[in-house]
Amino acid sequence: MARMIEREAYSYRTDPAVPPFDDTRPIVFMDGECLLCTQGARLISRFDRRGEFRIASTHSPLGTAMLAHYGMEVDDPESWLFLEEGRACGSLQAVTGIGRRLGGPARMLGVFRFLPRSMQDWIYRRVARNRRAFGRSDMCALPDPALQTRILR
Repeated sequence: MARMIEREAYSYRTDPAVPPFDDTRPIVFMDGECLLCTQGARLISRFDRRGEFRIASTHSPLGTAMLAHYGMEVDDPESWLFLEEGRACGSLQAVTGIGRRLGGPARMLGVFRFLPRSMQDWIYRRVARNRRAFGRSDMCALPDPALQTRILR
């Protein structure tokens, strides 16, 4: 699941297993217990000056339903989605898409898009499969009020 996921835009809207949600702004679905993901959420909150991004845990009812809709498993460390304008992507394509949308210093993440797709997938898999080495944290328990307002439950 490393590139743009080939589904019709907004296909999840017709999936009865996906609860209705506001999809008018970009959403990042990430592990809410992984320290690396939690730090990523904090960075998104910090660099998103327009307040556009929202974040959902892959373990939430919405996150679980969205992953299932796109054929992904909640417990798979590579299960991470960026949803923008009804289209989902994962892997480093999601990372570069987030960087592009955030702008500023986050645009530097765009360097990954110049790598061959196989290299992008290899890098992403290595980081994802070893992310537990960074530690654990509960994204929803963070005291940062700016981040708390972005979390979809």
